[in-house]
Amino acid sequence: MIDGIEWIIVGVVAIVIIMWGPAKIPEFAKALGRAKGEFSKAQKDFTDAATSSLNTTTTTVTVAEPKPATTIKSKDEILLETAQRLGIPTDGKTREQITDEVSMKVKQLGAA
Repeated sequence: MIDGIEWIIVGVVAIVIIMWGPAKIPEFAKALGRAKGEFSKAQKDFTDAATSSLNTTTTTVTVAEPKPATTIKSKDEILLETAQRLGIPTDGKTREQITDEVSMKVKQLGAA
């Protein structure tokens, strides 16, 4: 049985036949087919362009190699290294004495 929407479609087709006549229907169908073909072509071109742009815009990611593990030095070790580089003898001296001598040597080097 024909429902409400189908009656509307039948009515529209009947009105089209009456208004344009049976000779215009094939032309109308051709125009509709061309429009559908143009739409499909544009859709395919867009899809191809999007795919090609995705292929050409690849991002290169470089992964840094991990640095070798370094040993963490204590404050005393750093102080002793600094004193040795500055030419300050550290044997038999307290931490405070070494710190004072390093400070004095740095001030001397900065003033020179």
